[in-house]
Amino acid sequence: VLAPLASNGSELGAAITLAKRKTVAKATAGVSQLLGAGSMNNTMCLGVFLALIYFRNLKWTFTAETISILTAEIVTALIGMKTTQTLLDGFLILSIYPLSIGLVALLESVGLQ
Repeated sequence: VLAPLASNGSELGAAITLAKRKTVAKATAGVSQLLGAGSMNNTMCLGVFLALIYFRNLKWTFTAETISILTAEIVTALIGMKTTQTLLDGFLILSIYPLSIGLVALLESVGLQ
């Protein structure tokens, strides 16, 4: 939970500064910046994870988790493509993490590794 905040502290600070200007354009720019940073973190971590699996010849047992990560990134990208984000979009973005955990549990309960 703290690693993304630590690695993206500058983006968080810039987004807060933009949001303090209290215009729709500045707030949207701040949210878009945070969405981009989160997407880049997820993509990099997934790439490192897949490289470890491949180069260490580890047994693949992460289908549910990988589907969950990709789904979260697609939903985030779709929200990020909007020209203006609303409060509802913010709540949707906040709900992605718990929904991803639920998706992993659901996929594992139906037999995906």
